[in-house]
Amino acid sequence: MKMKHLLLSVLFAFAFLSPQAGASENGSAGAHEFKTQEQLIAEEKANYHPKSVTDLIVSFFHTTGLNAIINPKEGVKNGQGAEMSKFAQSWGRVIMFIIIFILFYLAIGKGFEPLLLLPIAFGGLLANIPIANMSGPHGMLGIIYNMGIANEFFPLLIFMGVGAMTDFGPLLANPKTALLGGAAQFGIFGSLVGAAALSQYTDMVDFTLQQSAAISIIGGADGPTSIFIASALAPEMLGAIAVAAYSYMALVPVIQPPIMKALTTEEERKIVMKTGRKVHRLEKLVFPVVVIMMIALVLPDAAPLMGAFAFGNFAKESGVVDRLSNEMQNSLINVVTIFLGFGVGMTLQADKFLVPETLGIMVIGLLAFAAGTAAGVLMAKVMNKFSKEPINPLIGSAGVSAVPMAARVSSKVGSEAKPGNILLMHAMGPNVAGVIGSAVAAGVLLSIFK
Repeated sequence: MKMKHLLLSVLFAFAFLSPQAGASENGSAGAHEFKTQEQLIAEEKANYHPKSVTDLIVSFFHTTGLNAIINPKEGVKNGQGAEMSKFAQSWGRVIMFIIIFILFYLAIGKGFEPLLLLPIAFGGLLANIPIANMSGPHGMLGIIYNMGIANEFFPLLIFMGVGAMTDFGPLLANPKTALLGGAAQFGIFGSLVGAAALSQYTDMVDFTLQQSAAISIIGGADGPTSIFIASALAPEMLGAIAVAAYSYMALVPVIQPPIMKALTTEEERKIVMKTGRKVHRLEKLVFPVVVIMMIALVLPDAAPLMGAFAFGNFAKESGVVDRLSNEMQNSLINVVTIFLGFGVGMTLQADKFLVPETLGIMVIGLLAFAAGTAAGVLMAKVMNKFSKEPINPLIGSAGVSAVPMAARVSSKVGSEAKPGNILLMHAMGPNVAGVIGSAVAAGVLLSIFK
């Protein structure tokens, strides 16, 4: 019994003394910590130097973007960690601001592809703001880029919306016009060979084969596909390739008519085509499934683009998911267009865009687009020679993927030659075939470099 009381007494004593000891230790630590804080405060006071209003203004100026542009420094890095030259920090940014304002003018004043050119340009404006580092991994533009451009996700969502807005009726009513969409892809592969040869045998540019392939896709006049391929094969050139692709898409009414008129006679431009047959709903429903199955068997590398495109079209033609189809055609594609534009705009930084290769991209892209247009027109001329029913060669120019602008241009040039000659629906056949053709060409390029 005494032993039990003794043990209880020891336990109570230990419990009583432990908090006291802890408090003593904490108190000592607190006193030590408080003493350290006093020392820090004393040191700060000793090092403090009062500043005049002028000194405060000068200190503020050193934090401004204007000072960063006027007084560039060595060792400054962009959002991706690459060191920027003094030119890129100063005059390079000024030049990029001028280029961006020109893009604003083209989008707003001229109406050239404003839905994408406007957010791309504004993204470029934000990317070139000094100090803010908006293109860094934690900046707004950097987050958007990594979220959907670097992994090629946004172009696929755009293709899904385009598929939901596409009508394959004109193509199914006259299947042979698919040859025109295929012929227009000559611009892609022709410019690939040209760019590679230019790099191999001249000192004008120094493109790798992968970079040449990414540039050549501009010839298809398909913005999402150009971004998709550039992200995979040449991400360092994404900004220039995207701007070139969408600029040439916007300039379809300017670039194509002279080529079309130069390659056709007045009589050919006056050809009136017969109205196509009525396409059954089941044909439209089965077509996207057939296309994706052919892709699965022959060219799986094109499956991401064509899969998204076929799903959008299949949902629309099914007639049972109007809510999904409407969302893809409206809300989804609108939101993704904003993000896609900002993500691409991030790559319009002075140190990336203002390089000799950019001029080469613009020139090769223009030649690719012109070659695609010419190839489509020439193929239509050949088909007209051997076809029982007349084919107006002007619809061959719509084989590029600029839907539906290229088809409208074909119809406009035709109506100018013969008032009342409406070629729009006939031109839509090769136009939507061109979308499929550019996606297939993208798959071929990806498979080559796999």
